[in-house]
Amino acid sequence: MIDHDPPEAKGPTDYTGLKIAAMLAPVFLLFAFLGNADMGLTVCIVLGAIMLAIRIRWNLRKRLWFWPLIVFILSVHVPLFVFVRWPQGSLPTIFYTLPIGIADFLIILGAIGLAERFFSKDSRSNDEAGSS
Repeated sequence: MIDHDPPEAKGPTDYTGLKIAAMLAPVFLLFAFLGNADMGLTVCIVLGAIMLAIRIRWNLRKRLWFWPLIVFILSVHVPLFVFVRWPQGSLPTIFYTLPIGIADFLIILGAIGLAERFFSKDSRSNDEAGSS
């Protein structure tokens, strides 16, 4: 006989990627309007990586240290866009910016994970000291 498993209930569709793209479209259009679409693409890739890292670690949003860490990460990126000369080559910008964006995304997730370990260890030791 054939087993008919009941269909699993589907959760709501996650439109995170579409929301991030909608938030970044005006940024790219602003840079394109100002005549620097390559830099706009770079900014959008890095901001998208930061937004995706925030979305992945969204469960930490109520921690006191999370948002100051995100502000610090964003502030570290500002000189990257202002002072770094991005190469102008024959390849489209996406070919050298996307690997940088992926590496940046992994570094951001690592920094958030490291901060989580550091601050949760500190809060656990305070909890243990208070209960003794």
